[in-house]
Amino acid sequence: MKKLVEAYSPEDFRKRGHDLINELADHFENTLQNKNNKTIHWNQPKDEHLFWKDYLENGNEENLFSTIISHSIHVHNPKYIGHQVTPTLPITALSALVSASLNNGMAVYEMGVAASAIERIVTDYICKKAGYTQAANGILTSGGTLANLTALLTARKAKATTNIWTDGSTNSLGIMVSEEAHYCVDRAARIMGLGDAGIIKIPSTKNFNMNITLLEEYYKKAKDKGIEVFAIIGSAPSTSTGIYDDLEAIATFSKQKNIWFHVDGAHGGAAIFSKTHKHTVKGIEKADSIVIDGHKMMMMPALTTALLFKDGNTSHATFSQKADYLLEESKEEDWYNIAKRTFECTKTMASIHWYTILKTYGEEIFDEYVTTLYNLGLQFAEMVIANPNFEIAVQPASNIVCFRYVNSNLSEKETNSLNEKIRQSILEKGEFYIVQTKLRGIHYLRVTIMNPFTTKTHLQQLLERVLEEIN
Repeated sequence: MKKLVEAYSPEDFRKRGHDLINELADHFENTLQNKNNKTIHWNQPKDEHLFWKDYLENGNEENLFSTIISHSIHVHNPKYIGHQVTPTLPITALSALVSASLNNGMAVYEMGVAASAIERIVTDYICKKAGYTQAANGILTSGGTLANLTALLTARKAKATTNIWTDGSTNSLGIMVSEEAHYCVDRAARIMGLGDAGIIKIPSTKNFNMNITLLEEYYKKAKDKGIEVFAIIGSAPSTSTGIYDDLEAIATFSKQKNIWFHVDGAHGGAAIFSKTHKHTVKGIEKADSIVIDGHKMMMMPALTTALLFKDGNTSHATFSQKADYLLEESKEEDWYNIAKRTFECTKTMASIHWYTILKTYGEEIFDEYVTTLYNLGLQFAEMVIANPNFEIAVQPASNIVCFRYVNSNLSEKETNSLNEKIRQSILEKGEFYIVQTKLRGIHYLRVTIMNPFTTKTHLQQLLERVLEEIN
């Protein structure tokens, strides 16, 4: 018991905790104020693996947390403009600490009394902000991928003419989705057994959003092949380009065909909080279900995702089954037994992140965050367009901007190769962190402005660094 007594010591925890909070506070200060020279300390996978293998055997235990920090990407650095990962509010490090310490599993109400009630309050609040009525409700789950899969399972249960959950697959089913949609929708459809034929990808327009003029044609083609389309998904926005689908048009089509309308708003659904950019999600209130990630555009640690249903009753039918030791039959809507409506049985107390932010700062902070980042996206696009050495893929609608270096003396293949090399060099030098994407065979540098303390000066420096890579 000696090791256990030592490990559970409150005094040991108090000392380690104080030391770590001080270290993290210094980390926040140094990164937010851009005092650190690097955003990422790049290392080859094999070398990083060897480092940590050696550290486990020979490293100083007292330096463990500081070593992990130094080897990790600093998302709070204003020059982190890579993937869609938010610089978390420092207070959510504390709510995460509470969740990890209390470890209330939340499968059933008695295992998460406070967190279950808080989750209901939070999801009801987001439903209202999305424009839903009191008939709506939702759940929090572990990430957009799982939330999108859950939504499509609910759609299948609600709209398919056969009950796959009880009877198994007896006919061909399908969903309609833009070719620019996030890959997790494709993955969810394959997990559900829809196969290639059941994933009806609608071509995008020149602006990379779903071409709604083709919906009727593709629906009819699927029907002629014997495929029963039960859902259509709108991207808000697509991951690669940050461009929103026309949600109102998709809603109209789904109503005409009596199919489920789902909005993947994992990244941009948070625009419901922005007075300036709320127009990007016009029509979202007509969706049967919506996904919004707290860990993308709402400053929370991963993973916490809101899955909202226009008719809350539909979510109770998704995973209908009986576990006598765990779930009791109930004549009322037992929203508090969350495992009935989620993939997870045990899950983290994710609701306290949302609640803590709302209680401490109010919803205005969500407006400030989304609006600031989207405005920076528009400003960066203007800077790119004004420079003859660059071009953008499409006029941005969010904080995602795809651009590339161009030179009329280079072929398309050479231009692609050069931009790829530019990105890799920037990655290895570590001052900035940006990513890349391919759109219709063209290689673009892709920036997602996630830090509200990123400025036009930082963005100008990025363009200068790109040009330095050429010279």
